[in-house]
Amino acid sequence: MRAHIVWDWNGTLFDDIEAVVAASNAAFASLRSLGIDLPPLTLEQYREQYRVPVIDFYEELMGRVPTPDEWAEMDRAFHTHYRSRRDSCGLTAGAATLLAQWPSEGVRSQSLLSMYGHDDLVPLVRGFDLERHFVRVDGRSSTGGVSSKAEHLVRHLAAMGGVSPSRTVLIGDVVDDARAAAHVGAHAVLYTGGSHARSELERVGVPVADTLAQAVEYAQELVKS
Repeated sequence: MRAHIVWDWNGTLFDDIEAVVAASNAAFASLRSLGIDLPPLTLEQYREQYRVPVIDFYEELMGRVPTPDEWAEMDRAFHTHYRSRRDSCGLTAGAATLLAQWPSEGVRSQSLLSMYGHDDLVPLVRGFDLERHFVRVDGRSSTGGVSSKAEHLVRHLAAMGGVSPSRTVLIGDVVDDARAAAHVGAHAVLYTGGSHARSELERVGVPVADTLAQAVEYAQELVKS
């Protein structure tokens, strides 16, 4: 079976963490109209406190579960402000070269799996001329379906066929990526340039990389036959 990498997009291949933090702070600010004052977070504070699912992150900051109206307002504000900043974001250093170098016919392959909306994800990937490097690109469907990264990964691997979980490494930037990989019996490498602090990532017990090049080196070791 060929060695396979499943790449995460936001915070991993796509260097958008500053846009995400700015959009999150805009979401917090939007609650002022509802009489709630949440102070903005720095990048370091965001990484220390971020949780998946996002509603758990908001619950920790607010000290309670957001009401449906509060959740809807933060979700609206976040996506509005994120889209306004998204186009100024680029690929993570070294991403394009690594994606071009990894595939090898019958030996190595790679795919892209994201909880970002599929209809938004695909144009971004094509805009960077990356789609040709992947055997499959899956974002979250706007019509529902998967509710977790683990469930998304199950369907992703099944749709490709010929990819063995034991020869697969998911490279992502949050603890949830490692949990999803463990759910299907795959390996994981976590990258420190995204949404979680290194200290949080290290608690999971999988390799933690400070660059994507290092992440690929770890992946090679994990699937070495």
